[in-house]
Amino acid sequence: MTWTIAIMAGVLFGTGTYLVLQKLLSRIIVGLGLIAHGANLILLGSGGEPAEPPIIEAGTVGTYSDPLEQALVLTAIVITFGITALLLALAFRSWTEQGSDGVEDDTEDRRIARAVLRR
Repeated sequence: MTWTIAIMAGVLFGTGTYLVLQKLLSRIIVGLGLIAHGANLILLGSGGEPAEPPIIEAGTVGTYSDPLEQALVLTAIVITFGITALLLALAFRSWTEQGSDGVEDDTEDRRIARAVLRR
């Protein structure tokens, strides 16, 4: 894997993690997409040298890239598309019912945390 792919995957993971920790659903969805793209980059980087054929002919000696990683990335793209569509539908529903795409704090979690701290 080249350093460029590794650095770009790290930037995508870092930015995606920052966005997932925000309180707006639209930023969370974009953050999940960035994390998925970072994972796809890592998978493609582990597949072998770029521009090498995935399958070599019989009797040919040389390097080749593993087609399994390419198939995994294509599958991951389809799954990410489906998850993103579902999350966008849920965010739209939340926005139409509440007028905002913000995520509220869970009051029950805060009550349990205060009860644990009192012990």
